[in-house]
Amino acid sequence: MKEKKIFKPCDLVIYGALGDLSKRKLLISLYRLENANFIEPDTRIIGVDLHDIKSTGFVEMAHKSLKEFLNDDIDDVVWKRFSARLSYLKIDLTQMDQYQQLNSVIDQKSRIMVNYFAVSPFLFKNICQGLDKSGVLTENSRMVMEKPIGHDLKSSKEINDVVASVFSENQVYRIDHYISVALCQFYFHHQLESQYH
Repeated sequence: MKEKKIFKPCDLVIYGALGDLSKRKLLISLYRLENANFIEPDTRIIGVDLHDIKSTGFVEMAHKSLKEFLNDDIDDVVWKRFSARLSYLKIDLTQMDQYQQLNSVIDQKSRIMVNYFAVSPFLFKNICQGLDKSGVLTENSRMVMEKPIGHDLKSSKEINDVVASVFSENQVYRIDHYISVALCQFYFHHQLESQYH
């Protein structure tokens, strides 16, 4: 029986792509999904961060992270396929005008845009407002953020209010930071898949 592909073609945009969460968890999980043949061929992974490292620098960083945190050998064939998905945009997340760059790389017609907020919650408002102002979002866009959201009830409500001003509730996915990587993979991608049916 042919394995079911969980991931539909999409543009996965990781904000904070050079940060610890991306290096230690997201890129590792995505590589494992690639290794399991669970990512559709046309899916792209777009890293967004402040530093000017170009796409080649992002690919090099991803490879270094896999060597350090994968706890397994990197398969050359899988890596070649995975690295071909990777690209990078230099965006200062506090500067609203810089989000316009996304319009030049996001394929709004044939892909779902999945926005993964791998940054401190204090930047969520900036990202939401920047995305909204850029016009890159559509009704098919998705947003993923990790819990805990904020440092107390008040800050959590403030963040959720900001998110709700840009994304509808059925576009938002909140993932528990403390669940296992395997469960996180299943939960995240199963949730996204369900939106296509």
